[in-house]
Amino acid sequence: MPTEVEAKLLIVDDLPENLLALEALVRGHGRPVFQARSAEEALGLMLTHEFALAILDVQMPGMNGFELAELMRGTERTRHIPIIFVSAAGRELNYAFTGYESGAVDFLQKPLDPHVVASKVNVFVELHRHKKALRREVEALAALHREQEALVQQLQSTQRELERAVRMRDDFMSMVSHELRTPLNTLYLETQVRKLHLSKGNTVHFGPDRLPAMIERDQRQIQSMVRLIDDMLDVTRLRSGSLTIQPKPMDLAALARHAVEMLSQQAEAAGCSVTLDAPEPVQGSWDEFRIEQVVTNLVTNALRYGGGQPVHIQVRRCQDWARISVRDQGMGIAPADQQRIFEQFERTEASRSKAAGLGLGLYITRQIVLSHGGEIEVRSQPGEGATFTVRLPLVATSIEPETPQAQRAQP
Repeated sequence: MPTEVEAKLLIVDDLPENLLALEALVRGHGRPVFQARSAEEALGLMLTHEFALAILDVQMPGMNGFELAELMRGTERTRHIPIIFVSAAGRELNYAFTGYESGAVDFLQKPLDPHVVASKVNVFVELHRHKKALRREVEALAALHREQEALVQQLQSTQRELERAVRMRDDFMSMVSHELRTPLNTLYLETQVRKLHLSKGNTVHFGPDRLPAMIERDQRQIQSMVRLIDDMLDVTRLRSGSLTIQPKPMDLAALARHAVEMLSQQAEAAGCSVTLDAPEPVQGSWDEFRIEQVVTNLVTNALRYGGGQPVHIQVRRCQDWARISVRDQGMGIAPADQQRIFEQFERTEASRSKAAGLGLGLYITRQIVLSHGGEIEVRSQPGEGATFTVRLPLVATSIEPETPQAQRAQP
C-alpha cells in the first residue's frame, strides 16, 4: 500500500532554530526528516538518500537556495525532487517568480502558516508514495511479463519436443513396418512358391543341391528381423534404465577375431576385405555379449557404407585403457552430422540412400560404451571414409547410460 512507503524529507536552512521549527511542522509517521545547514551539506545528503520533497531557504550564505536548485536540476539523481522555497524577503523582490524559474513547485513566505505547510507537504508525500507504489507495481508487472514470456518459451519448447516425439514415433513405426515387411514379404513369397511346387509334385526344387541355398536365404531374412527386434528391445531397455552389463574377464582381441569371422559372409556379399590388427591379447573385464554387439555394429556399418573398399580393425591396449578402431574408406560423414548420428533414429541423408535401417545401431553402441565407463568418437571427412574409435577402461565401471532426456539437455 502507498501508506507503507517511506517518504524522506529534506529541509535546508542556515539557522538551527528555523530548522527545528520547520521540522516540527513537517514531521510525521513514515516521513523521516533530514536537516542541512548549507547547500553543500544538502547535496551530500541527496547523493545518499532518495527524497520525496526538499524545502529550501532562499537566503543562505555562500550558495543560496536558487543556486542549489540549479545544481539539483542539472543532476540526474536529484532533478526530479520537488522543491519548495521558503523566504522571509518581501514580495517586492519577486523571489517567487525566480523560484519558479529555478524549477520550484511552490513558494512559501515567512512567517509560515502551519496548516498551509502541513497541507502542501502532505500532498507531495502522498504523490511520492503513490509514485513509488506505482513503480513497484510496474516492476512487478514487468517481472510477471518476463516470467510469462519464459513460460511461453518453455511451453513452445515443450510443444516442439512433443511434435518431434510424435514425428519420431510416426517415422519409427513407418520404418519398422518397412523393415519388417521386406524380409516377411520375401519369406512369404518363398513359401508360396514352395507350396505351389509341392502342390504340383515338383520335388526337384527341394533337392540336395538347392536346399542349402534355400535355407540360407530363409536364415538371412529371419536374422534380419531378429536383429531389428533386438535393437528395438535394447532401445526400450535404455529408455527404462534396465540395460545392465555383466562384466567378466575376457580377451578383447579374441572377441574381435570371432566377430570378424561371424561377419565374413556379410563382408563377402558387400565385396569388402576385412583386416584385423590385434597381435596381442587385450585382457579386461567387460560384458562379452554387449562388447561383441559394439564391434559387430561398427564393422557392419563399415561394410554397409564402405563402398566395397577394405575395412581395417585395430585392437590395442593403451595403459589402463583398451582401444578398438574400425576404419572404412567409404562415403564419409560430414562434420555437422558426426554428433547427431549417435542419437536414436538419426541418420545422414547420404546414408538413407545407401541402405535401409532404423538409425539405432550407433545409438545403442554409444550407450553400451558409456555403460562400461568408456567413450566413442568418429573422425571423418566426406568422401574420405570414417574411423570409429572406442576406448574402454580395462575394468568396466558400470556407469548408467544417458537417458534421451539427459541427451537433449546437453548443449
